[in-house]
Amino acid sequence: MAHNLLKGKKGIIFGALDEKSIAWRTALRCVEEGAEIVLTNAPIALRMGEIKKLADTCNAPVIPADVTNMDDLNNLFTKSMEHFGGKIDFVLHSVAMGMNIRKGRSYTDLDYDFNHKTFDISAISLHRVLQTAYKLDALNEWSSVIALSYIAAERVFPDYGEMADAKALLQSIARSFGYHYGVHKKVRINTISQSPVKTTAGGGVKGFDGFMTYAEEMSPLGNASADQCADYAVTLFSDLTRMVTMQNLFHDGGFSYTGVSEGVVLQMEKQ
Repeated sequence: MAHNLLKGKKGIIFGALDEKSIAWRTALRCVEEGAEIVLTNAPIALRMGEIKKLADTCNAPVIPADVTNMDDLNNLFTKSMEHFGGKIDFVLHSVAMGMNIRKGRSYTDLDYDFNHKTFDISAISLHRVLQTAYKLDALNEWSSVIALSYIAAERVFPDYGEMADAKALLQSIARSFGYHYGVHKKVRINTISQSPVKTTAGGGVKGFDGFMTYAEEMSPLGNASADQCADYAVTLFSDLTRMVTMQNLFHDGGFSYTGVSEGVVLQMEKQ
């Protein structure tokens, strides 16, 4: 059900790959709520994914951009403003790549060249996006930027590997840039720590299915879906949350504050 929460707003959605991705679901919800959007992803991801289908559904242009390339990001924001005929109101950063995880390297046996690429793509890219927008004066006052994070930035999940460090850096950048952009132009920047969702990227983490089941058992409300995360993102892009910034916001059914659930205890007692 739409409420026109984003009527008249313009936004850029990074990272929509296929129908399972949070960015894809968020793009659909933003348009449903009245927004106009530009879609972007790395050129290789555009070839691998199904973004043209989403673009047609949302009546949105697709502008390729490698988030580690400053020229690409300058082009993205410049062309987006040309398309919209003005500045931008919201940005979703849904970009991550665990190079060592993809190559099967454990946290205690990292390839540091891969590690640097992981940090650059998954975390430093947020700084690049924000710095580009800042220098181009691309965002309107009271704009909202969201990056997707995970609770592994605060707690140990052994198989999440180097991505835990990347998410911790991502959250730090959101806080630090959130201060500067807030003072400069009242732009608010937050991260969402979402429940595990079986996206194409998430499915690459070792033991993911077992962990999803565990998180479901641990969370009083159960795991939050990609569509529910999209709903939450819409509220953060809207004017109803103007005073929320520099926060890491848990959207996980209560998992983050549950020490242990009755269901998990009962399962352990059965063993």
